[in-house]
Amino acid sequence: MGIDMKTKERRTGTVSRGIRCPIIRQGDNLAEIVANSVLEAAGSDGFTLNDRDVVAVTESVVARAQGNYAEIDAIAQDVRTKTGGSTVGVIFPILSRNRFAICLKGIATGCKKVVLMLSYPSDEVGNSLVSLDAVDQAGVNPYSDVLTLEQFRKHFGYVKHEFTGIDYIEYYSSIIRECGAEVEVVFANHAEAILDYTDTVITCDIHTRARSKRILKAAGAKIVLGLDDILNAPVNGSGYNEDYGLLGSNKATENTVKLFPHKCPEFVDDIRDRILKATGKKVEVMIYGDGAFKDPQGKIWELADPVVSPVHTDGLSGTPNELKLKYLADNDFADLNGEDLREAISNSIKTKDADLKGRMASEGTTPRQITDLLGSLCDLTSGSGDKGTPVVLVQGYFDNYTSE
Repeated sequence: MGIDMKTKERRTGTVSRGIRCPIIRQGDNLAEIVANSVLEAAGSDGFTLNDRDVVAVTESVVARAQGNYAEIDAIAQDVRTKTGGSTVGVIFPILSRNRFAICLKGIATGCKKVVLMLSYPSDEVGNSLVSLDAVDQAGVNPYSDVLTLEQFRKHFGYVKHEFTGIDYIEYYSSIIRECGAEVEVVFANHAEAILDYTDTVITCDIHTRARSKRILKAAGAKIVLGLDDILNAPVNGSGYNEDYGLLGSNKATENTVKLFPHKCPEFVDDIRDRILKATGKKVEVMIYGDGAFKDPQGKIWELADPVVSPVHTDGLSGTPNELKLKYLADNDFADLNGEDLREAISNSIKTKDADLKGRMASEGTTPRQITDLLGSLCDLTSGSGDKGTPVVLVQGYFDNYTSE
């Protein structure tokens, strides 16, 4: 079949490319490395950069280049200073060796006793302690019932996580004991339940932390902290994050966490300016962490970071403003076909309102932050293993059906 090359109409839309980079070390000039890696990839793979292409850098390498690390002793000292170091309620942590286990080591090292209160049947991001079916069969109401460890084991026994094979109840308990603290485990889904055990609380939830703090304070808690209040300033020269503290941290070694990157506006601007100088094209730049999507098998919601993108250039603010093509085709232009249909839809896109919120023609489009959508795409592209592509170049994201 012949191809008419007269119009040279572009046939591709959004393209996401993982960009291979050197292994990043503390102190590296990351902005230079990222810009050069993108430019070298364009040269080697034969593509060109365009205005509004998006260069996305994973938060992990940003924090590594910054040297934003902290040891458990720094966490312990901050906990001891802010709580008094006696009996501390640690509530609603996610079930994660990578995300929370080292934080728990620091917390436990900084106090004499930990009352660990786990949400059930799953944690905030969907990691399951026990199945909903098992909860139903046991006649337990997770919205109201507070269970002791003995009661939980009686109802559900020893349950290992589907993906990791870990019994997180025993795993977290052993961490606390190994740090020299006493441990008591309870299970509940309302924050104020912890106040039957202690009035000093660290609430470890991520996206519901503001509500948990409010409820605890209203119920009479004496000291209420979130993970965002631990290491929100340096301790003996440690890393820190002034906005998120320990939230967004990852295990670096058995005694060290890598914190969420901080003070990054100059970094994303530097990459943008380097590429502008080299190519004349004004790209957008963002730092991304976890994407925001849910696994249908394990029911795990991916977003364990406090935000998808902590920092980005101004052009990535806001939400998409798009028309639903199939709605136009099935409704407004149901009587048209072929070139007439294409032209009618193209004209609708070119003349669309600046704000389509509430319009039926935009129904079913995705009303999420642009950075959340891009971050999810980038997280899936870069992966979390050995791909070696901590930078992702997204091209054509802001194009539409009329773009040439």
